[in-house]
Amino acid sequence: MTQNTFTLADLKRILLEGAGADSGSALEGDITDATFEELGYDSLALLETSTRIEREFHLAGDDDALITAKTPRELIELVNAQLAASV
Repeated sequence: MTQNTFTLADLKRILLEGAGADSGSALEGDITDATFEELGYDSLALLETSTRIEREFHLAGDDDALITAKTPRELIELVNAQLAASV
């Protein structure tokens, strides 16, 4: 069964899986409006993250759309928009 919503918890889990457990402290607390740069994630990490999201949530959207997000809030909104469009 495909999940219908993408949450901050999903994003944190995927970021940790892709970057490793050492980055976990940057993801504590309310990170919703922090930039990925402030959280220590570069474009390569975001590319890996978007690939994992697309694979896990069965998205076949624009490959570049997810890596344009500057904050977790933006990324969550983009993923949820793609999920809603695929229903």
